Amino acid sequence: MLTRRMVLAGLLSITAAPMAAAATKPRAPAAARHASRLDAVIDISHNTTVSDFSLARKRSNILGVIHKASEGGDWRDPLYAKRRHQAEAAGMLWGAYHFGTHQHSGVDQALMFLATARPGPTTLMALDLEFNDQNPANTMKLRQAEDFVHTVHEATGRYPMIYTTAAWADGEPADGGHRLGGRITGKSVIARCPLWLADYRSEPQLPEAWKSKGWHFWQYAGDTEDGGPRGKRVRSVWGIERCDRNLFRGDVATLHRFWQKEAGRTTGA
Repeated sequence: MLTRRMVLAGLLSITAAPMAAAATKPRAPAAARHASRLDAVIDISHNTTVSDFSLARKRSNILGVIHKASEGGDWRDPLYAKRRHQAEAAGMLWGAYHFGTHQHSGVDQALMFLATARPGPTTLMALDLEFNDQNPANTMKLRQAEDFVHTVHEATGRYPMIYTTAAWADGEPADGGHRLGGRITGKSVIARCPLWLADYRSEPQLPEAWKSKGWHFWQYAGDTEDGGPRGKRVRSVWGIERCDRNLFRGDVATLHRFWQKEAGRTTGA
């Protein structure tokens, strides 16, 4: 995803583990501290260098890829379709995310995302709802995000995952005082969506609307130089350079069930 500065809040109080010298070949990351947290999902975009999805699957045990499909109401990731074919051919689970902006309505953004992502029955969908630090005035607001979720649900019968931070979802200000435009509450349609939480601290903080439900994915390390305490050691996997890393709350079988259930959920299911 494009921006990461928000998820670094609070990192100054954490002492990062010493970083090993860069190896000529990437190593698979150490197992998650808890057996119930599966380290097997990455998210990438056209900015990520990919040489071989098969290597990522076989040597780094990457089971799922969530790829950027679109941004705003008029931008499509030029590598989305090609990489979808490659990843699925390598036996990976496939997902698509949209980076929300303020320039276009939530409805228009959702329709453009669906036309670009072309979600199949096992395509996991997600809305990237974060502060746009590259262009703060173009940050998606709460009402737009709700319209996006409504539109995706009406078109597919499914709720997309919501990628966000606890501070942003709870309505706290970002740089320059910019805000989401309200706090996500349990009454919002957004709270019905599975949470994809971004937090680069040793343990994540949950937004209020998900306190009773928890997260499904936790992005614990980013693709940037300052991508968290463990970022430099884990952001590269075999065949893929500088990707974001995500823990799933469950084991391999649970990941497959969740992906297929949430991706293929229908109205009333």
